[in-house]
Amino acid sequence: MAASKSTWGERMLWDQTLIGLFQKGGFAMWPLLACSVVGAAIIIERAVYFLRLRLDYEDFRTKLQELLRKKNTKEAMALCRKHANPVPRIAEHYLKNLDQDALRSEILKREGSLALEKIEARLRALAAITHIAPLLGLLGTVTGLVTAFHQIEILGGQVQPGDLATGIWEALITTVFGLMIAIPCMAAYHSFESAADKISRRMQFIISELDEFLGKRSSGDFKAENTEATEQALRAMR
Repeated sequence: MAASKSTWGERMLWDQTLIGLFQKGGFAMWPLLACSVVGAAIIIERAVYFLRLRLDYEDFRTKLQELLRKKNTKEAMALCRKHANPVPRIAEHYLKNLDQDALRSEILKREGSLALEKIEARLRALAAITHIAPLLGLLGTVTGLVTAFHQIEILGGQVQPGDLATGIWEALITTVFGLMIAIPCMAAYHSFESAADKISRRMQFIISELDEFLGKRSSGDFKAENTEATEQALRAMR
């Protein structure tokens, strides 16, 4: 039993150890390894970040409206500060600037853009890995085939299947590992992007609901790529 466990631990895939497969994959395995490490780090960091932003939106908006009906603006702002989610935070900025009708929309755009910038941080890097990893696998496939044909040329066409094994291993392994990296990264990217879109929509909803509830008129049209709003925010922070 112990011997069989040891053998299983040593021969994990295709009767090869992971180190052996890495070596057979050639030079393309090194950038693939870098992509896997960076991708895993981003996925873990973003997963923890979005878990921290969990919010029962219906419960929050109900409590907020109850406090506002009682004219308890300070308690309503305190409720907003209890949450790390950008939705209560944008509501807090709304209430802070309740009397500044001329500036409120610009302040909300600025704060909303900064919030979305944090939410979408590193997602572009994750998206880049989903594109780069399969291309690196394809590069390894091509170099592996070049190696195989070079071996055929050296041996003058008199080859055995074993003579081509090195190039074929390289061609197939890099493709497999490239896809193994890209697929989970792509799934995670779309999951995080969906969560970011949901938060963005709810930020706009809460502004609209506060406008309706308090009889105000504000704009919640903010985007993470709104460089003008971001520059205004940076100037305000200096």
